Amino acid sequence: MQSVSQVLKIYNSISGEKENFNTVTKNYVGMYVCGPTVYSNVHLGNLRTFTSFDIIYRYLMHIGYKVRYVRNITDVGHLENDEDQGEDRISKKARLENLEPMEVVQRYTYDFHETARKFNLLPPNIEPTATGHISDQIKLIQKIINEKLAYVVNGSVYFDVLEYSKSNDYGILSKRNLEDLIHNTRSLDGQSDKKNPQDFALWKKAEPKHIMKWDSPWGEGFPGWHIECTAMSNKYLGDLFDIHGGGIDLKFPHHECEIAQSNVCFGTNAANYWVHANMLTLNGQKMSKSTDNNILPSEIFSKGSPLLSKTFSESCVKFFMLQAHYRSVLDLSNDALLAAEKGYNKLMDSIEILENFENFGDKTNFDVKEWVNKCYKAMNDDFNTPILIANIFEAVKFINKTNHENTSISKDDWEVLLSSLKSFVFDVMGLEKQNLAYNENSKINDVLDVLLELRNDARKSKNYELSDRIRDLLKNKGIKINDSDDKSSFTIE
Repeated sequence: MQSVSQVLKIYNSISGEKENFNTVTKNYVGMYVCGPTVYSNVHLGNLRTFTSFDIIYRYLMHIGYKVRYVRNITDVGHLENDEDQGEDRISKKARLENLEPMEVVQRYTYDFHETARKFNLLPPNIEPTATGHISDQIKLIQKIINEKLAYVVNGSVYFDVLEYSKSNDYGILSKRNLEDLIHNTRSLDGQSDKKNPQDFALWKKAEPKHIMKWDSPWGEGFPGWHIECTAMSNKYLGDLFDIHGGGIDLKFPHHECEIAQSNVCFGTNAANYWVHANMLTLNGQKMSKSTDNNILPSEIFSKGSPLLSKTFSESCVKFFMLQAHYRSVLDLSNDALLAAEKGYNKLMDSIEILENFENFGDKTNFDVKEWVNKCYKAMNDDFNTPILIANIFEAVKFINKTNHENTSISKDDWEVLLSSLKSFVFDVMGLEKQNLAYNENSKINDVLDVLLELRNDARKSKNYELSDRIRDLLKNKGIKINDSDDKSSFTIE
């Protein structure tokens, strides 16, 4: 259905420009996205990243590409500090909770899959794990050693960044200058094995207490975080593939290191297009557990949070995320979600009106073909969902006006408008209609909002007996009231 005159453009982080999308193999796309490190519940920042690449995946298939989408699970090797410091995140969680590391992996992989399913994210074609590809990583490490661009010290193996930089551009992605990195890097405790602080681990020697370890030519240990993705992307997509994606926080050092490894092993940058989704903030600030400026998906969808006045459906939150371009910083707030919910409900109502429309005539006062073309133009401009949504609401305005004024639409235009609208909303954006259970839950939220408003009025008039009674009665029903200076919210316990 896409206009042949249009060309898909994708912003490439390496060039810093939008580029025409040309695939390595005609009509086929290989896409690798760095998946979660499964040591905790998936957070909203992760969810935004994976939503961005879900839209990309959906749209590429929509316009006719056959896509192999690979998204890994990191279940070993990701240390607390991204620059080879600290404890393995999964091992630390296992130690703190007195669990086997694979129990931690299983618990949080399940949480990730459940959250992705609720958010209607399509599963990847292949979902490899780092622990399932140890031998592949060892082979690549040995190859880098053979090229004299890695060295072994006390059972650990490090990539020699300075040696690599003599004939390669370390910083091609992040645009960081190696001389500046050297100047700004201080000596760190526990890093004495490295020739230079900029060098990164390909293989780490395991201490006796370390649970997750494997045999290697250099002794017992575990792989570095960066080599894992190089091994898995190469195994399933080859020496050069089309798109490598992830959150913007992975640009450096993770993706920069991947490019360096791929250049040594395969003579390529791994992918032709490096694509990064931007951050999600909360109430204008970076999300942080230490400052309580943090919220989990489950708190938005069902449990409730002191930071929100109510719960919101998964499709509403997804619709909110798509109103910003994937490369823009997006700020989540209660007001923003409330506005998104209104827009989402208006959209769903309009689709229902169009589905049940019966007043057909000879002509339509709306250029449907031009509207369809504008929708494709938006998505072909680096997957611009905000412009797509703006175009969709032009159609919503027309549908509501037509319904209100009882004017007609030609049968042909109605069929194209309905099929295109549903295709963009449900197939490309991956939104879903709210089910009956959620609508009932939404009504309950509305009732609670009324109770909170009455209670706030009682507090303002200093009728503390009534306000306390409402609070206590709700608490007995498992609903906790969270009071602030200007308003209250509720949490379902």
